[in-house]
Amino acid sequence: MHRTQLTRAAVLLVAAAALHGQPREVSFEVASVKLTPPGSVGMTSISPYGTGRFTATNVTMQVLIEIAFGVAEADIVGAPGWVESQHYDLSVKANGDVKLTYEALKAPLQALLKERFQLATHRGSKEVAGYALVEANRGAKLKASQGKASQPIILPGRLQGSGMPIATLAGMLARVVRRPVVDKTGMAGLYEIKLSYAPENATDTSLPSVFTALQQQLGLKLEPQKVTVETLVIDHLEKTPVEN
Repeated sequence: MHRTQLTRAAVLLVAAAALHGQPREVSFEVASVKLTPPGSVGMTSISPYGTGRFTATNVTMQVLIEIAFGVAEADIVGAPGWVESQHYDLSVKANGDVKLTYEALKAPLQALLKERFQLATHRGSKEVAGYALVEANRGAKLKASQGKASQPIILPGRLQGSGMPIATLAGMLARVVRRPVVDKTGMAGLYEIKLSYAPENATDTSLPSVFTALQQQLGLKLEPQKVTVETLVIDHLEKTPVEN
């Protein structure tokens, strides 16, 4: 998979997974972050979540910030240009028997970036063109989840997950349509989600657009509107980390 595609997919899974767990305060027993050696920049690799260790190899600072703060690329403001080109290798181990789920990882990873890169941030907001996710005219066609939740998955032309709140679906759709999506269905509960649609720029498929597929398969629709999104403003960031 191309590095950019892998990065975006990984961040999406991280953001969606955050909605399925409760935060737990943790710290790192071991934490190493360093510049990726010259000549070895290649495929980005991000380890699975939920174990006592987390590694990210050949990732940009952009990705590390997205993971640490749970924000999308478009919602980071004021970052220096090199955040998308300079690559790093990260390896951390949690103290004790704590499992590094995404939610457990966020706070100590933020602290690590602040310590090693003197990262300083504050929160802001902006109004942008987006969509409201609402029920279609004939009502939703969603199946309530009866089993264990699974990690949401998004692939070209398909997204799915078990035990998903509608807010997670909205976040996944935002990645597909490349605009913010706000859940305004008013629907509580967890659902089984499977959606198949024509991949972007596809010319050899009989599948409908994601907008049509959403109405036909799930009984939901996207209505264009202005939405307010939270931003992460970068006040200061060093390129070279303090030694481990």
